[in-house]
Order: sequence, then structure tokens, then C-alpha cells
Amino acid sequence: MTVARHRITTARLQLLAPDPAPAAGQARAVVDFFARNRAHFAPWDPPLPPDDNTPAAVQGRLVTGAAAFAASQAWRWWLAPADAPQRFIGSVSLSNLARGPSQSCSLGYSLDASAQGRGLMHEALEAVIAEAFAPAINLHRLQAGVRPENTRSLALLARLGFVDEGLARNYLYIDGAWRDHRIFSLSNPAFVAPPHW
Repeated sequence: MTVARHRITTARLQLLAPDPAPAAGQARAVVDFFARNRAHFAPWDPPLPPDDNTPAAVQGRLVTGAAAFAASQAWRWWLAPADAPQRFIGSVSLSNLARGPSQSCSLGYSLDASAQGRGLMHEALEAVIAEAFAPAINLHRLQAGVRPENTRSLALLARLGFVDEGLARNYLYIDGAWRDHRIFSLSNPAFVAPPHW
């Protein structure tokens, strides 16, 4: 089995797979990332329980994430500036994997409030999309849900070639209420179906 790359390098970023080894320092970087951005993410993401952003809780999620990555069941990359790999400024994930005739997954992403407006998430998503459509992961379709009020995210997906498939009403419980989301998809034009699933 081929596995996805644990480190993807772009012009300005390093995308790093979960590494629970204490020497990697990822638990502290993740805790800092979410602590810095709690208010920034509140309108867009389900809230973390208060005790979920502790070093111990994050360490547990890194262990689980590393195992899922190694088993090719789900993938997350933490975004760090190329010159500061110990400071996380974002995350991109591929989850809810469906193999068989679907060959698809959900795309999720978040970016530090201080890193907005510089094209960093576009750069990261281009790299992850290429990885998702390459032989190691070999997906046919990516899907993302975005709140209609999140104009930056809507514009980002449009620039990346995602197709707006319509509105999913009351799609996710976020910020104290059920929220509508626009559903976007991107298909792999080079996907070659295997002879059997």
C-alpha cells in the first residue's frame, strides 16, 4: 500500500502529518493554535469542549490522527511557516473517507486569524488536492461544506475550481444553532477506476 506524504513542502509552508512523539512538539503547537483562534473559529467550527485543548487531550488526538494517517483512513496536515515548523498556523484534513464506487472524502481546513489574506490556504489546498488525487490516496471527489456567510472560504473554493452543488439546510450545529452550508465538490479529471472495488 502506498501512503500519503507525511511532509509536503510548498513555497511558503510545511504541511506536517500528526506526529505524537514528544520531541516533535506538535501537542504544544496545536494547543497554541486553537487557543489563539478560539474566537476566530467560533462562527465556522463546532466548539471544542473546554478540556479538549489541553496538552494531554491534544496528544491523544495526535496519536489517533497518526494511526488514521498510517492506515490511510483519514489525513490531516498541520500548516507551519517554512521557516518556523514549530508554530502551526493552519490545518487541512481529508476525512469521512468513502471507498468503493464513491472514492470520495470531506475536505476541511482552517487558518490562523493572523495569516488571513495572503494566499496561504490556497497554497496549502493546492498541495493537498494534488496529494488527494495522486496514486497514494487516489480519490475521485472531494467535498467541502461552507457557511454562506463565510465569503473568504466561498471565494477560495471557487478559485480552486470547486463546483457549488447547492445549499444544505440545517447542515451542522455551530455557534449555538443549526447552520446552513453550501456544498462544494471537486472531481479528479485523471481518476482511473480500478477493475473492481
